Amino acid sequence: MKKDYNFNYVFLMYDIADEESESGKNRVSKVFKICKKYLSHHQKSVFRGEITPSKLLKLQKELEKVIDKELDFISIIKLKNKSSFLETTLGNKDNDLFL
Repeated sequence: MKKDYNFNYVFLMYDIADEESESGKNRVSKVFKICKKYLSHHQKSVFRGEITPSKLLKLQKELEKVIDKELDFISIIKLKNKSSFLETTLGNKDNDLFL
């Protein structure tokens, strides 16, 4: 059976440990900047958007170089396209308090 790698839409969520320390703040800033290069910022530590498989690999490699693999956590949910999920939102997304 052939494995399908053709994912074109992702949700990315991260949790960087020790955000109060200088090294934690530095990692949070770097992870945010890397994610912003490839995806749209959706919520405090959530990004999403269309991405090619090759850019997804580049994104993952860049993140692996920055995070502390013992402490930090990043989850990437891959979808075939942006029409393959249904979103329900509650509240005001434009509230600056959450960005």
